[in-house]
Amino acid sequence: MTDLSNPPQPEGERPARQRKPDWIRVKAPVSKGYHETRKLMRDLNLNTVCEEAACPNIGECWTKKHATVMILGDVCTRACAFCNVKTGMPRIVDPMEPENVAVAAGKMGLEHIVITSVDRDDLPDGGAGQFVKVIKALRRETPDTTIEILTPDFRGKMRPAVEAICEAGPDVYNHNLETVPRLYPTIRPGARYYASLRLLEEVKSHDPMIFTKSGIMLGLGEQRLEVHQVMDDMRSADVDFMTMGQYLQPTPKHANVEEFVTPKAFDAYGAIARAKGFLQVASTPLTRSSYHAGDDFAEMKAAREAKLAKAAAKTA
Repeated sequence: MTDLSNPPQPEGERPARQRKPDWIRVKAPVSKGYHETRKLMRDLNLNTVCEEAACPNIGECWTKKHATVMILGDVCTRACAFCNVKTGMPRIVDPMEPENVAVAAGKMGLEHIVITSVDRDDLPDGGAGQFVKVIKALRRETPDTTIEILTPDFRGKMRPAVEAICEAGPDVYNHNLETVPRLYPTIRPGARYYASLRLLEEVKSHDPMIFTKSGIMLGLGEQRLEVHQVMDDMRSADVDFMTMGQYLQPTPKHANVEEFVTPKAFDAYGAIARAKGFLQVASTPLTRSSYHAGDDFAEMKAAREAKLAKAAAKTA
């Protein structure tokens, strides 16, 4: 019997992309601040995940002179089913990149900066050394800027990579789990869920005062109880900050959106995460790893100070 609710597609044709609901639509960026930020990134030969990952918040963030710099080039050695970054053999690492990142932070007057990267499985250290150089350049040139990094999993070289980066002293260490473990073979085939959890544990083991952060995308076919289990796994790794946002299909070649999760459902997930003990939770359809990162960092820092003060009062 033919399923009329899902008619077969003519050979060679792709199904039409789903129409986005009103709550996920954003206006095209046109502001002066957006164009100034874009020009600065081009002048300094810097890549941003805002552009490469087609972030829906780019107009808002760049207007406010906020940008997430993507180091180690714009070509990734992995091919995750959700990600819009190019895949292939990357070019050599730019030796001027750390200084250029620091210059950009100074010119933009950033109080908080987020640094991420492509996966660089081709490099002996997975690119950890470049993170260290960027952190050191920022500490030297813009010492008042707080630093948040979002790293890959450093497959096969995780422990020395994390140790070197933690020694450089970022304020926040982010590594995203991206989705529930059941979906890893199709959504994140080059990574392993429990290896990513171990990375987050390793950060806290090396320096408990570094805030840790991780996030997942919703709408890929995950079940509610699976999301709750991810929350528990993150808390068992002592993750401080959890983010949840709607997955959006970058192109028809990428994984399909299985569901547009409603704002009400995001609110419910956020409430459950807070009840589980995270210092900070961001859970909205448009939430991304670095969206409102500076404001969130300030709130997370205040939450930890309050928690420590409360604990000290109890023991007094």
